[in-house]
Amino acid sequence: MKILILGAGKMGSFFCDLLSFDHEVAVYDPDQRRLRFMFNCQRFSDLNEVDGFSPDLVINAATVKYTIEAFNAVMPHLPERTILSDIASVKTGLKEFYENCGHPYVSTHPMFGPTFASLSNLSNENAIIISEGDHLGKVFFRDLYNRLQLHIEEYTFSEHDLTIAYSLSIPFASTLVFASNMKHQDAPGTTFKRHLAIANGLMSEDDYLLSEILFNPHTSGQLQNISEKLAELKEIVDKRDGQGMKRFLDRVRENLK
Repeated sequence: MKILILGAGKMGSFFCDLLSFDHEVAVYDPDQRRLRFMFNCQRFSDLNEVDGFSPDLVINAATVKYTIEAFNAVMPHLPERTILSDIASVKTGLKEFYENCGHPYVSTHPMFGPTFASLSNLSNENAIIISEGDHLGKVFFRDLYNRLQLHIEEYTFSEHDLTIAYSLSIPFASTLVFASNMKHQDAPGTTFKRHLAIANGLMSEDDYLLSEILFNPHTSGQLQNISEKLAELKEIVDKRDGQGMKRFLDRVRENLK
């Protein structure tokens, strides 16, 4: 299969390394400097070079802010049969784009961003495949993610957004609240250092990505849940309510099972 990858960042490089020994791969990035270390593939910095490549599949690994923009730029250079695919963690606007693009498509979300995951060992990581899409495209990514030993779930676009509001918005918001109250510690404890490492990793992400994940329409409800639990915990602490604290901790342990 001939595969064109849009974007030579961390995820673009990862997919290139993963696919280039079994498929004919080309990587496009307008910044030639980002292509310097791409191995075993064709390297394009001009979209006109795509014309002669005629890919069967496009994997859009551009920054989430530019996902649809990158698709719009490359589409005039693609055959109608080319399957479009994205790996974006934020699917805002993609359902509508795909329905009107004139190409078969498949949308997935490998939930192992390079900030925290070890890309050399993904056996404990997860991936989502969007059910609204081309059958052959979904088969390709299911086989690929199975090779990586990922746990795979299939959701609709709307189910994906609801899941992400829970699985990303809650830890993102909790980490931001922790970091916004940060004070220098001369002798930090283990728990503090672990939270600090997570906060530093999160803040290395693109601001647009963080904003778009938190702007998910389902996030507000999750933030309300956090606010209610904080208010409950504060009341227990203010009253030094031992029994209330025991009940609260028991519920937390039950949630963790």
